[in-house]
Amino acid sequence: MIRELAKADPVVRPVIFARNFGHQVAITAGWDYARGDAIVIIDADLQDPPEVILDLAEKWKEGYEVVYAVRGEREGESWFKLWTASAFYRLIYRITDVKIPLDTGDFRLMDRKVVNVLKQMKERHRFPRGMSAWVGFKQVGVRYKRAARLAGVTKYPFRKMLKLALNAITGFSYFPLQVATFFGFVSAGVSIFAIPVVVYMRLAGSLAFFGQATTLIAVLFLGGVQLISLGILGEYIGRLYDEAKGRPLYIVREAPED
Repeated sequence: MIRELAKADPVVRPVIFARNFGHQVAITAGWDYARGDAIVIIDADLQDPPEVILDLAEKWKEGYEVVYAVRGEREGESWFKLWTASAFYRLIYRITDVKIPLDTGDFRLMDRKVVNVLKQMKERHRFPRGMSAWVGFKQVGVRYKRAARLAGVTKYPFRKMLKLALNAITGFSYFPLQVATFFGFVSAGVSIFAIPVVVYMRLAGSLAFFGQATTLIAVLFLGGVQLISLGILGEYIGRLYDEAKGRPLYIVREAPED
């Protein structure tokens, strides 16, 4: 269908991947191949109404370089989806180094100078809405009502949303590493205070710390803290490994010639 549209309208410029590289990389390819003075990122399922683009363009004409659409209302979504989305946006707002606007998705308009900066950012684990906030420039939001899905089902189940949240947090924050360090200090502090207490009570003949139950609980707790910390370190190291391989973000089978 995209190829047929391109034959009928030269404005349509199809970029066909060699395989599916994911939503975030597809957005990247879009701004890599876009040629306009401003570009708009919008999903194709019509939940984000295209007429809002005119409102975004008005703000752009006023001098704003990033105009993001803020979801004032969201129709046709379950309470669980609404709750997790709200929690996700507020979590990353609090713990990331960049203040990513609340209740905003990828639907936004960006000036050409912003796009040129984004094209220089080649990290593999991408979070475009965070990247566009990180670059700075003059930004503003436009509120709109997000409609219910006309057809099909969401391509972002809980598993993908969790992965997106992980990319956002690890890409723009050291908070997980700081949490691991905090638990390490807490565990060490508890041990320092507990050792003399246990020694005193054992010498005094107390039966409170006899047996293996206390030891097992302590070992399981410390083992859990260590494994969680190793998992957090593994996430960051895995991202370093992906970056070091230097593979292209995507492979294009067909693309328009400039």
